Amino acid sequence: METEKRSAVLITGGCGFVGRSLGQLLQRHGYPVISVDVAPPGTRSNDTSRDITDVSQLCAVFQRSRIDAIVHLAAILPTVAQREPLRATRVNVQGSLHLLEMARQFGVQRFIFGSSLSVYGTCPGDQTVSERDPAAPEDLYGAAKLYVEQLGEAYRETCGTEFVSLRIGRVVGPGARSTTSAWRSEIFESLHAADAKIEIPYAESERVLLVHVDGVARMLFELLRAEHLRHTVYNAGCESVIVGELKSIVQRLNPRLQVNLAEESVVGNPRRVDWSRFAAEFGFKMVPIFEQLAKSASEQKAES
Repeated sequence: METEKRSAVLITGGCGFVGRSLGQLLQRHGYPVISVDVAPPGTRSNDTSRDITDVSQLCAVFQRSRIDAIVHLAAILPTVAQREPLRATRVNVQGSLHLLEMARQFGVQRFIFGSSLSVYGTCPGDQTVSERDPAAPEDLYGAAKLYVEQLGEAYRETCGTEFVSLRIGRVVGPGARSTTSAWRSEIFESLHAADAKIEIPYAESERVLLVHVDGVARMLFELLRAEHLRHTVYNAGCESVIVGELKSIVQRLNPRLQVNLAEESVVGNPRRVDWSRFAAEFGFKMVPIFEQLAKSASEQKAES
């Protein structure tokens, strides 16, 4: 998709955790970015405040700018989706359908969908899932992701929209602003804090698939700029991390930090993933999570 004069890239969920990182990366590489998101509670709307469930608002965006690619990241996340199924269906399914229709009507070349490894459902601890494994989502969030993948495939076959899905694991890094899994940011943000406490809900022996937010942005960028895509679905690069080891590393980097674990099992997601398809096609390498934690600790120490 490299061209001499780049048309805009539309990012839905552009004010979110991954959307912010991707937007910054694209702008550094000279891509015009249109960030679309709902206005956060308690703030005034602005030019980027758009609701993907409102066709008229979306249509105005596409009429105003030439858009060659969509990176669709907006979604109601799992905990809220289970609590508010109507809202989740409107955003995660209907909003996605509206975007696919906009892509068809306005001739968008490529549609990149931020899917989830939760489409595989709960898997045994020793099972490594690949794109060839059947999907078996167990909640509304995972089911919606799978359905949008199927919608995208239908649009690809009938309309020629170049739809591709990236199945992403648990995203970690500073600035997630999560109320239900704050630990995903706190393990990075508290590495020079005094007397801080982090609650991770999983048992010490459990494995979780983690990927740094900047790594997700880089993978989405690779899908955007690739001239040709060999597949329509890719597992995102992730690292299978033992929870007890994560606790030990974080506390070693900051002995004043208390990390508490619980006894929950990992449900609704695999514990190991084969992402060799993406690695081979794009020559992509991940920076290990523990290495990124050590880097963050050094940076925070230097700033203090």
